[in-house]
Amino acid sequence: MKVLRRGDLARLTGCNLETIRYYENIGVMPEPPRSSKNYRVYDDRHVARLCFIMRARELGFTLDEVRDLLALVDGGAQTCGEVQGLANSHLASVRAKIDDLKRIERVLSSTVAQCTGDDVPECPVIDALTEVT
Repeated sequence: MKVLRRGDLARLTGCNLETIRYYENIGVMPEPPRSSKNYRVYDDRHVARLCFIMRARELGFTLDEVRDLLALVDGGAQTCGEVQGLANSHLASVRAKIDDLKRIERVLSSTVAQCTGDDVPECPVIDALTEVT
């Protein structure tokens, strides 16, 4: 088993050193054991867990959702159905955000298309932003 310090873990995973510290503080990364010289000692399990957390975050899972996934994994009795439930809930949230972004894109595209680009004080984008709804 490879023994790593926090800086090694950061370099190996591409995770920021402060982010690792934060994950430990909030409990998604376990507190590592310490060496006889009081250095934190990380191993392959820490690497795997951090990679799991980072990948989940890349996929847009919130830290609470990551905690829920980790609780299933840590319990050792997770079922695909439980994980699917969490993933489906997240997928619904992602799809709602995509719908919102598409709506925003349509409004911005339409508004920007109305701009003349001339050096005049009137601007459809500014007008749209100052409209009271």
